Amino acid sequence: MKKLTASLAAFFLFLFSYAQESFTISGTIRSKAKGETLIGVTIFTNAGATSSNEYGFFSLTLPAGQYELTCSAVGYTSNTTTVKLDKNRQLTILLEDASNSLETVVVTARSNSRSISNPQMGVEKLSTSEIRNIPVLLGERDILKTLQLLPGVKSAGEGNSGFYVRGGAGDQNLILLDEAPVYNASHLLGFFSTFNSDAIKDMTLYKGGMPAQYGGRLSSVLDIKMNDGNNQDYNVSGGIGLISTKLNVEGPIQKNKSSFLLTGRRTYADLFLKLSNDSSINSNTLYFYDLNAKLNYQLGKKDRLYLSGYFGKDVLGVGETFGIDWGNTTSTLRWNHIYSNKLFSNTSLIFSDYKYKISIRSGGDNFDINSVIRDWNLKHEFQWYANTSHNLRFGLNTIYHTIRPGEINAKNSVGVNDTKLQQRYSWENSIFLTDAWKLSDRVNITYGLRLTAFSILGEGDYFAIDKEGNVTDTFSYKRGEFVKTYINPEPRLAASYVFNKQSSIKASYVRNVQNLHLVSNSTSSNPTDKWLASTNIIKPEIADQVALGYYRNFGGHRFELSVETYYKQLQNQIDYRDGADIFLNNDAIESQLLFGKGRAYGLEWLFKKRTGKFTGWISYTLSKTERKIDGINFNRWYNARQDRTHDLAIVGSYQINSKWNVSANWVYYTGDAVTFPAGKYRVDDQTVFYYTDRNAYRLPAYHRLDLGATCQLRKRKKYSAELSFSIYNAYGRENAYTINFRDNKDDPSRTEAVRYALFKFIPSVSYNFKF
Repeated sequence: MKKLTASLAAFFLFLFSYAQESFTISGTIRSKAKGETLIGVTIFTNAGATSSNEYGFFSLTLPAGQYELTCSAVGYTSNTTTVKLDKNRQLTILLEDASNSLETVVVTARSNSRSISNPQMGVEKLSTSEIRNIPVLLGERDILKTLQLLPGVKSAGEGNSGFYVRGGAGDQNLILLDEAPVYNASHLLGFFSTFNSDAIKDMTLYKGGMPAQYGGRLSSVLDIKMNDGNNQDYNVSGGIGLISTKLNVEGPIQKNKSSFLLTGRRTYADLFLKLSNDSSINSNTLYFYDLNAKLNYQLGKKDRLYLSGYFGKDVLGVGETFGIDWGNTTSTLRWNHIYSNKLFSNTSLIFSDYKYKISIRSGGDNFDINSVIRDWNLKHEFQWYANTSHNLRFGLNTIYHTIRPGEINAKNSVGVNDTKLQQRYSWENSIFLTDAWKLSDRVNITYGLRLTAFSILGEGDYFAIDKEGNVTDTFSYKRGEFVKTYINPEPRLAASYVFNKQSSIKASYVRNVQNLHLVSNSTSSNPTDKWLASTNIIKPEIADQVALGYYRNFGGHRFELSVETYYKQLQNQIDYRDGADIFLNNDAIESQLLFGKGRAYGLEWLFKKRTGKFTGWISYTLSKTERKIDGINFNRWYNARQDRTHDLAIVGSYQINSKWNVSANWVYYTGDAVTFPAGKYRVDDQTVFYYTDRNAYRLPAYHRLDLGATCQLRKRKKYSAELSFSIYNAYGRENAYTINFRDNKDDPSRTEAVRYALFKFIPSVSYNFKF
């Protein structure tokens, strides 16, 4: 009897231990048609869920047993696979492209809706299909202008691709293209972005609570991933519009193992100028071009190499007298390695270069002004899927910055001499750790820390400056000497509580530090705005942001509602002194600057319909952004340039039938904060206006309606073509771009304000094809 009892106990102990044993399903999610890795695919079973990372890798640990594993992604047919989990399994899952099927959006509604359990707050994602149907200026599909239609994101001005996020300035947005920072993301003085939508695979905007692997900016991170290239078949696509032409070529180098992508775009406004008989017009230059390229190669089951690059340039010229050109160059070499079914790593070597050149050829003047900012960047990170409760991400990042603020190369000029401002060198290092902790079925927490050390390096002179901006002392350093090091911890914390399958609340706290600063005394972004690194006087900018939000999916995941409120406190904010000259003034540019604090707070609403023939959203932002800097506005709080009280956007798209899609968006926002003259006086019969309170006035409120329509001309398995029509500013409102002041011609004692508008209504048409 004892032997029988012992045998039964051993048998049940074996069964219990087997039942408790867990195994891991890991692998890569790819597009069946193109072989591209897919980002953010939802992988779920009745016992647990996860999502693929930015390289398509996933890992899910579950108790032994048999599972129905479902993979779901926007624009793809869901895939369900039966998996017997009696050992660790590695899978490659291929999803069918079904983006052109109206029924597909119902199938993928689960992954298409915002995750209510993920603690990540302030994150926005837009698919390429959503961008494709939104009417924009001159018909150019533009991801940055589409982002401006989301809550918490403000346009930098009429037709401008620049943007402000939650009260931050334009330079407080970190824009990454395949991990490489893009310092100027605008073409043609901001009317177009540098990103060709045909080359983009994924786009994620973090407005707050960003994960610890991101750093270097205060307000937001826009992480853009390029397409990898089709490793199954060759494809050519492109488009011809009123202002530009683009072409995209991709295909396999070795089928299933390697591929290439090459995308180019160029405007031809300069060709139209040459048709004029007026020599003052046909001798001018106005164009931009950009080129995206990518190669990737699968070395084996565990290793993959990527090499991607971007090159873009703008050229504007007025005859032989004036010219300006600027451009970005980026390149990224990445190595993905799978150490095990739970440990994934990515190593990246990144190069980024932004430069501009101004040429003056007028009268006795013949000189060029040049400026450069260049980065070399190494990033090594790991993602460890420890168990069902913990997903850790950790690594390090080191960046070497070189900034040439400006130099003048004079060529036989009268009154202009060669001038070269000192180059500035700095070394930025950081380590980071994030843990996504599933505390229970209802509670999820993400916590992390980023530790940054920013070292200012010689050679060069650094200064001591008094309150009036006068240099009182100079300190000289040799090449490679450490001038000063700023060490800053950046804690990150976010949590979510799930009420039920439809709703949750989230809260977050994040600290961000910024050591590169853009200074400008213009009313809008210019390619010649000057980048500066922190110095012994210019301290790192710091932002602490807390946020709280409510999220709800309803109507079978067809509708989504989110409400977020935030408060942001900013330290070491930079503004310029009254009458400052920040361009080629001298090496002590700090003498032209003032420093203080800031605050920003607001409430954001987003209601979105994601599925069906009619889709769209309504977004609304109520916000306030202020600065307080000694020496400005009598040391009182004043409106930041990007302050706006109200921002409203209504976006809609309707699929009439298989051939026609119509769309529209309407935007309204409070007029920009501006500085107007408070009075005037006359000197030598000339009127001089004087100014007091900064940004104390407003331009008139802005509103605009855009309309669009797309006609599918032909759709075959190997060939498709479409025509896109749009009208920008359909009811022709002349929104104020700027207001200037002048004396009345009949009565000089009277002052009149002259309002200038940039665009009225602008129709456009473009032809797009793919084969």
